[in-house]
Amino acid sequence: MPSVPVNAPPVVVMLTTPERPDPYNLEAIRALAEVRITDAAGLGEALKGADVLLLWDFFSQALESVWSEAGQLSWVHAAAAGVDSILFPAFRSSGVTLTNAHGIFDRPIAEFVLASILAHDKQLHHSKTLQRRHVWDHRDVQGTHGQNVLIVGTGGIGRETARLLAAVGLQVEGVGRTARTDPDFGTIHASTDLAQAVTTADHVVLIAPLTEQTRGMVNEDVLAAMKPSAHLINVGRGALIDEPAMIRALQNGALAAASLDVVVEEPLPDSSPLWDMEQVHLSAHLSGNASGWREDLADQFLQNLQQWSSSEAMNNVVDKKSGFVPGK
Repeated sequence: MPSVPVNAPPVVVMLTTPERPDPYNLEAIRALAEVRITDAAGLGEALKGADVLLLWDFFSQALESVWSEAGQLSWVHAAAAGVDSILFPAFRSSGVTLTNAHGIFDRPIAEFVLASILAHDKQLHHSKTLQRRHVWDHRDVQGTHGQNVLIVGTGGIGRETARLLAAVGLQVEGVGRTARTDPDFGTIHASTDLAQAVTTADHVVLIAPLTEQTRGMVNEDVLAAMKPSAHLINVGRGALIDEPAMIRALQNGALAAASLDVVVEEPLPDSSPLWDMEQVHLSAHLSGNASGWREDLADQFLQNLQQWSSSEAMNNVVDKKSGFVPGK
């Protein structure tokens, strides 16, 4: 448990950007700590003598470049579920506690995955294209009930997704670190068997955290093992996929479609062929951004700050070696 200064309030550095509003409960945070609000350019100076870092700008990778200034730091809270952007070697090996936003995005992302499946099966994207062209095309669409879904990533978001998809009649299996049976997924395949596990899936959903083991896990071999009619959904991290291999699979008909909320480089470069592929459906890393999500993130941090200030155990402590909250 990180130690709390006895004679002075703790110093909380809040890394943010001009585009992102400060937490709505900033005054409640200030009641517990001295707060320094900074952008990436001022982070090094702000960290001098600081105890806590709130990564309100949760995509920032600025901490690594100023790590030498963070000698007093005890705790870092990432206002995001994924923490891959800050698990650089020096931080990973340090004694600094890391917490994340586990639980905030579970239901919104599960709903987004369901929406992506339905939009694909019911050809909603194609219908919009036809509408723009003033084309009335009466046709059959795909039934969704009973289809097979493979969810890669069995943490909190994956589990909520499995429950929601099963509730509407989809057949769900999972992929995790080890093979096992599970009440929500039924069968969980080991990630080392991913190429075999995808062979029967109508929809493959990527929700795994980005780690050394998962980077590029959907590679050319996995893509080749998928059914040509399969639909790939990525709401995890873009780098889970070998993007050039996916583009080739889409171009040659080895993969039917991809719904991508995340890509390797964000924002997606203008030069990417993904922009203009009819079978690719893009969204701007927003699958978890249901109304009120910023307030939920702020409340979550405040609760952990209250517990930390009282020397109580904090919620959502990340295992820095694995990159996620154990048992979640």
